[in-house]
Amino acid sequence: MPQIDAHQHYWDPSRGDYGWLTPALTPLYRVFGPADLAPLRERAGVARTVIVQAAPTVDETRYLLDLARNEASVAGVVGWVPLLEPDAPALLAELAREPKFKGVRPMLQDLPDDNWIANPALAPAIDALIAHDLAFDALIFTRHVDALETFAQRFPALRIVVDHGAKPAIRDGSAGWHAWAEGITRLARLPHLHCKLSGLATEAAAGWTEATLRPYVDHLLATFGPARLMWGSDWPVLNLNGDYLLWHSIATMLLSSISEAERDAIFGGNAAAFYRL
Repeated sequence: MPQIDAHQHYWDPSRGDYGWLTPALTPLYRVFGPADLAPLRERAGVARTVIVQAAPTVDETRYLLDLARNEASVAGVVGWVPLLEPDAPALLAELAREPKFKGVRPMLQDLPDDNWIANPALAPAIDALIAHDLAFDALIFTRHVDALETFAQRFPALRIVVDHGAKPAIRDGSAGWHAWAEGITRLARLPHLHCKLSGLATEAAAGWTEATLRPYVDHLLATFGPARLMWGSDWPVLNLNGDYLLWHSIATMLLSSISEAERDAIFGGNAAAFYRL
């Protein structure tokens, strides 16, 4: 089965709407496009990818969709929409006419209110997502688990995926383990929640190894199971503390205990089904 990278980014800093992407982030502060990823994808055996938004603007969403139209390797785009605005349902209806528009991601980790996602006023936009069969990416930390649980219980028909395993504080060692592990267990009890096996290297200290990440991957596998996990690179953010081929190979080793069919699902089949690729 062709492999799918369920989470990566393309950007151009000169567009000026990324906010977090500053010259201080030297490895990331340049244009990243399909030609940069192509040789890495090919060596890893990854055929297609899902591009995820990196700026909280509709303009960036349109930029990614323009890029995707002419790039066969892009299977889908997860964009950004102002979900609390009155025109959000109409905007979602418009974007849903784009064949590669597959879902939205509010940047929850950056919002000042950790309970923003539990706001009942989101209902019109979320109902529109469900009506157009679009997905929802939840970019959260452990502190957002309560609010995401409320949100997910309110919308059982919405397909939701937790990005980056809820970003455990791996570099802090055991300090944050219990709260993170308990939060993941709670979220995994909701059958319409999925989780991305991505972003873990970025949360680890420099020099991370297979052993560093194993407890986290094992817990995600034990709670969500092989049918609700999907592998993603989080490239090029990954370049801050790793590289594409290293993470792909380590992830393969970390999943060596499950069947080939289950690995195929995590490395592509689950993303294809979840995002309707």
